[in-house]
Amino acid sequence: MAGLANTASKGSSKGLNKVSDTEWRIEPHGPMRVPVVLYASEALLRDMDDKVLEQAANVATLPGIVGASYAMPDAHWGYGFPIGGVAAFDADEGGVVSGGGVGFDISCGVRTLHTGLDRAAVMDVQQELANALYSSIPVGVGSTGAIRLDHRGMDAMLEGGAAWAVQLGYGRKEDLERIEEQGRMAGADPEQVSEHAKQRQQHEMGTLGSGNHYLEVQVVAEVYDPAAADAFGLRRGEVMVSIHCGSRGLGHQIGTDYLKRMAMGAAQHGITLPDRELACAPIRSSLGQDYLGAMRAGINCALANRQIITHLARQVFTELFGTDLALLYDVSHNTCKLEEHVIDGRRRRLHVHRKGATRAFGPGHPDLPPDLRDVGQPVLIGGTMGTASYILAGGPAQTGTGAETAGPEHAFASACHGAGRALSRRAATKRWHGRAVQAELAGRGIVVRSPSARGLAEEAPGAYKDVSEVVLVAERAGLARRVARLEPVICIKG
Repeated sequence: MAGLANTASKGSSKGLNKVSDTEWRIEPHGPMRVPVVLYASEALLRDMDDKVLEQAANVATLPGIVGASYAMPDAHWGYGFPIGGVAAFDADEGGVVSGGGVGFDISCGVRTLHTGLDRAAVMDVQQELANALYSSIPVGVGSTGAIRLDHRGMDAMLEGGAAWAVQLGYGRKEDLERIEEQGRMAGADPEQVSEHAKQRQQHEMGTLGSGNHYLEVQVVAEVYDPAAADAFGLRRGEVMVSIHCGSRGLGHQIGTDYLKRMAMGAAQHGITLPDRELACAPIRSSLGQDYLGAMRAGINCALANRQIITHLARQVFTELFGTDLALLYDVSHNTCKLEEHVIDGRRRRLHVHRKGATRAFGPGHPDLPPDLRDVGQPVLIGGTMGTASYILAGGPAQTGTGAETAGPEHAFASACHGAGRALSRRAATKRWHGRAVQAELAGRGIVVRSPSARGLAEEAPGAYKDVSEVVLVAERAGLARRVARLEPVICIKG
């Protein structure tokens, strides 16, 4: 972290300047078209990979970028864009779309559900519940599910998303009201998804996958905003279920396919890339439109995948408790969406890239469900196997709560998405042993089920930043406001 510490101390136009206790800025210089704005505390800044600023500054050089290149409090090094990076582009000004600005796991996201159960009811059958969930929901590298999609079924899923899954009986219509885009991303074009990508996904619907993906049974441990918690239906002591996963092999293959094409085509569009990983294409080019169609299909794949996993989890809870799971909300990170935002007093339609960042629409936004519109969008922040997760609400906290904001929206209505890695996966495996991590968590009352000891080591809680510090900075910076803290009791880990 010496790199960022040294940069911050320079105080020059080329260095990192402190704006407030939670905001840092690099003014445009060289080929940069806009500034870099980083949200972090001193503590997070000290531990942040210095590659974050380098990558955010590179993003600031891309054609048609608007406002600033943003980095969230959980930002860390990624492919092209930093993970935790947010940037918006105006097609009218030659703006681009970048596969690296979306990421490989397209629409990876979090879905949180109510169980209506108290902690005691779950802890009485904790082991049995963990085993039932683990046997019902496929996890791990290369995991496959019971669903087999032919060519027609694959295209229908890529076009229909969670709405397609509900039509097939994996859920109910009211679920769609609590999912971004009402469960179906418009503009998806399955024809722009390669056959190889489709083949990779044929047997993977309804699976968690590996890495940082999980299904957790959690307990609401603390409520910070009683009014928002009431609107979200949250009560202290209630058991919740959170699902974190994405578009599996299909999304990864879309990213791989199009990043190659974008890198090869950049020169013909007059785009100079400071880093090949920032490969992009003009939004209004045929390549740009092809990618958007494929990427939106990837979003629908992730939405359908989480919907099917929800159905599998509901079956387990119905069998063990005779209860149902009601959907609180489903949010994605790793997307590019066309949205309206006010820039310098003018409303503009922008393609907003959020890579490892969550949409966080504030109160009154027309895209929110009517019963949540007065409160703001639920923002679901995943922790690690052994740390808390958080539910936030979009928009800044009210005056007097510590929010350091003068306006209604920051970073194109975006917030952090998790704790953010502090150590690489390789470094984590050198420091921890997976089964030791599992045993340590069991000693704290957290049951973990996973097919991979190495995966548990890679995802050790100590490999991540302090999620509580991350969300506190997000609140103080005016990105979103804390509503509740959730603590895990069961984790099904890929």
